[in-house]
Amino acid sequence: MKCITAALFLLLFGKIACAQTSPLDSLSYLISKATSDTAKINLRNKKIRLLIRENLDSAEQQGLQNLQHAQKIKYAAGQAAARINLASSYSLKGNFKPAREHMDIARKLFLDLKDSLGLSNTYATYGMYFGIQGKYDSSIFNLEKAIGIAERNNYQERLATYYGNIAIGYQMQSNFRQALAYQQKSLDLAVANNDVSNQAYTNLNLGLIYASMKDTLRSRLTLLKAIKLAKKEKIKNVELYAYSNLSNLYSEKKEARKAYNYAIIAARLGREMGDYGIQAASLSKAAGALETQEQFARASALAKQAIALADSSGQSYIIFQAYSRMGSILRGQKQYKTAIYYLEKSVNALENTETYREDVGQTFKDLSYCYEQTGNFNKALSYYKTSAQIADSVLSRDNIREVTELSMTYEFNKQQEAQQLAQKNKDAITRTRQWALGIGLALTFVLAVVSLRAYRNKQKANALLQGQKEEIQNTLTRLKSTQAQLIQSEKMASLGELTAGIAHEIQNPLNFVNNFSEVSAELLDELEEELQKGDTEEALAIAGDIKENLKKIQHHGSRADGIVKAMLQHSRPSSGEKKLININSLIPEYFRLAYNNVQAKNKEFNVTFTTDFDNSLSKIEVNPLELGRVLVNIFNNAFYATQQKKAQLNGQYQPEISVSTYQQNGHVEIKVRDNGTGIPENLKNKIFQPFFTTKPTGQGTGLGLSLAYDIVTKQHGGKLKVETKEGEFVEFIVILPIA
Repeated sequence: MKCITAALFLLLFGKIACAQTSPLDSLSYLISKATSDTAKINLRNKKIRLLIRENLDSAEQQGLQNLQHAQKIKYAAGQAAARINLASSYSLKGNFKPAREHMDIARKLFLDLKDSLGLSNTYATYGMYFGIQGKYDSSIFNLEKAIGIAERNNYQERLATYYGNIAIGYQMQSNFRQALAYQQKSLDLAVANNDVSNQAYTNLNLGLIYASMKDTLRSRLTLLKAIKLAKKEKIKNVELYAYSNLSNLYSEKKEARKAYNYAIIAARLGREMGDYGIQAASLSKAAGALETQEQFARASALAKQAIALADSSGQSYIIFQAYSRMGSILRGQKQYKTAIYYLEKSVNALENTETYREDVGQTFKDLSYCYEQTGNFNKALSYYKTSAQIADSVLSRDNIREVTELSMTYEFNKQQEAQQLAQKNKDAITRTRQWALGIGLALTFVLAVVSLRAYRNKQKANALLQGQKEEIQNTLTRLKSTQAQLIQSEKMASLGELTAGIAHEIQNPLNFVNNFSEVSAELLDELEEELQKGDTEEALAIAGDIKENLKKIQHHGSRADGIVKAMLQHSRPSSGEKKLININSLIPEYFRLAYNNVQAKNKEFNVTFTTDFDNSLSKIEVNPLELGRVLVNIFNNAFYATQQKKAQLNGQYQPEISVSTYQQNGHVEIKVRDNGTGIPENLKNKIFQPFFTTKPTGQGTGLGLSLAYDIVTKQHGGKLKVETKEGEFVEFIVILPIA
């Protein structure tokens, strides 16, 4: 199983001047000599920031004591700084609730104090807090705030830390160019300030970026350099993460012995620091190295230790790693039933996260294999599909990002080069004219030479621009091809949702047919008995009941037949053929299909549906299937928004969707309104853009409303608009011309 690279966020401490003693000893000495309570609190806060690097439990204990002292003397600045230290300790230990509480209070204190340096540290701590949880967009957002304050106030010492941390967010999003740029800025500042601590952190994270880029040699050398600097500065957490990631490198190189040795060193350091999460992760890696050597007994023992530590850490991904490793070891020993227990526990740990990585997909694949070996083929198929979906999600997401980024960056760079070249030509011509005016006939020969050179440069520039144009065109063609494939996938997904809704609806008449058939069969038995008895009157009564049942069977059979015909109609590719229809008859049909599909997935979901139709509507010429896709996409967005709001309000809320139609100025308008979460004003203009989505990763492609917009505007010559108020409602307005 592939191990995930662990990035280490830089902690917020400054350089401490000391002679031959360690920084911690120097601060302890200064604290003992301090003459005021505020000075002692400030020095203790500095000491705790350093202690976080070595022992989280001690840092937490001393941090709480220092906070109490600051509260006792009502020293607001000292309280805020102490809370930032506690937030850092709690975040690194995976104890996120108290971490958030301390940061929120510190932010308010710094705002009241108008302390911009403290405020930048707070935003940077928010960035670390979100980054550790894998919420990289929020991490980058807060770190950008911290960087803005630091750059405006020239906080050079803090900028190195902020640059390093924001780089981690970009790295984990596979934006390696941006990550490398920020890490290099961090390293340059650390070197300029002779800040060895930040150099150690930055070299560690540079090593992780190189590993992600498959540059194994540079990664190993940079990690070893980080270890050397960390030992010099006695920074245990840098050592710990560097050894843990060296284990990853050697694991991928199939050098199990070295992978095991480095993982064990990392686990020991994690134990010394009180960082149970990384200790558990390192033991999982060591168990994996033993597993590849088929030393299953030792591997199982380490995996059990990892599980106990992971459970106490409370970090979802660490728990997943530990249980998944035990499941993999048992699978290798063909103990499939026991392996299933641990593999199920591992995937359940990720239930409320957004983690869709290759190793998660491999765990689902292992589960599928184990269920197949135990004869449970339904679950085997289900888990195999999930593993395939994760693999496709990772691949498509990476491909889209890569193609889009490369095409945009490439085009921008080439335009810039062309502009620079054109400017050079203009400058050359200007200089040539000035020389000609000033010197005259004596420089005619020089002018001719320069003109010839300019002409050749122009020819070269034209040839270069033509080649660049062709390269850009090829890149854009590939991008359009990728987009077309995704749009087709979205159309098929929309068709699948319609079909699922129809299939759910057809179950109702089929249930009636089955029930009346069973009752009729029983009545026939009774009829036969009465005829044998000679009771003609009772026999006639039973025959009448059978006749009524047959009528009901015929009625519900006709219903099923109609639904099947509708399903066949939906399964056909759109021909683009338009028909004159009354929109009022189309809306309830597609609402029912979309609603049935949602209820098939979530039986507890319900929504109040109301209509206000204009009965005097003119028939309009539309493609019913394509317009149905528009309605289904709008309804699906309404269902999602109302479900989200219901979850936020803990059920104290009733979802409502209303649809109205009316005719004016040669147009028919359809308004679909829901009382869900609404759309933020800053996102309102983006919702019809391809690939833009506010849904979590894996729950939306960002193409549904984009396709709806194209169908309404391009295929039907209409308009699609949206009105919204965040937290209250969204109203989509479809405007279609009357033929």
